[in-house]
Amino acid sequence: MTQQAEARGMDAPAQALRAAVWMIGAILAFSAMAVAGRAAAFELDTFELMTYRSIIGLIIVVVVGGAAGTLNQVTRRHLGVHFFRNLAHFTGQNLWFYAITVAPLALVFALEFTSPLWVMALAALFLGERLTPIKLLAGGLGFVGVLVVVQPGAAPLSMGMVTAATAAIFFATTAILTKRLTRTETITCILFYLTTMQLVISLIACLIDGDMALPSAATAPWLLVIGCGGLLAHFCLTTALSIAPASIVMPMDFVRLPAIAVVGMLFYQEPLQWGVLVGACLIFAANYLNIITGQRRSR
Repeated sequence: MTQQAEARGMDAPAQALRAAVWMIGAILAFSAMAVAGRAAAFELDTFELMTYRSIIGLIIVVVVGGAAGTLNQVTRRHLGVHFFRNLAHFTGQNLWFYAITVAPLALVFALEFTSPLWVMALAALFLGERLTPIKLLAGGLGFVGVLVVVQPGAAPLSMGMVTAATAAIFFATTAILTKRLTRTETITCILFYLTTMQLVISLIACLIDGDMALPSAATAPWLLVIGCGGLLAHFCLTTALSIAPASIVMPMDFVRLPAIAVVGMLFYQEPLQWGVLVGACLIFAANYLNIITGQRRSR
């Protein structure tokens, strides 16, 4: 029985409880990936991090896909879409890895949550989806939230802010192209090209200067956390969305922000900034308004 079929037989509280369990896994995996990325960055640059992450991810996809008998679902129908999707994701992930090494973790996560708002804008531009007054209101509210987070004029604009905000745009582009691929391709096919194409791109980026660092024994475990954490986080998030509506699941995802803020405070002496927390609440409100409106329209 599929997750969707099981979910249809549950009442709403039971759906929410099961989704919450999966979302705890996603939050832990995303947070662990951020900590591991910051730890490994002392020895490896972002291109090298992406290379080793892709190697680990490809091994996992091939082993799990082979055991499940789904590798025959890998097709060559939309190689161009796969390439541009993975180029966007590769760029966004590199910017994200850089941002977490030079900016407070809470700030990076707050700006990352603007990605759904960029999806809304890009869907109108490339998929022809209509921008309703409610969507425009959500976009404006999210923009105000970003201004509260970065506080232009009150605090100097840093590279961490710029790269984190830009990463959100590339993640939104990835989501748009993923939405197009899921109409015809399976998760095994998408993940296979995710890992193989990004492995090739990152190897080219690493070897342009003719030098590529090998991880030390101390860094190797962090790379394993990065490789497994990324796949696990997205698997948990996808499973939660298959059990409960997005209006229930996505607010749970925002628990990542206070969770990573506590991690930054305890392990990196990063102070809790009111602007980041208030701005994140505005960004959350904008995303939630967009989700609720979309679900009502679907019904």
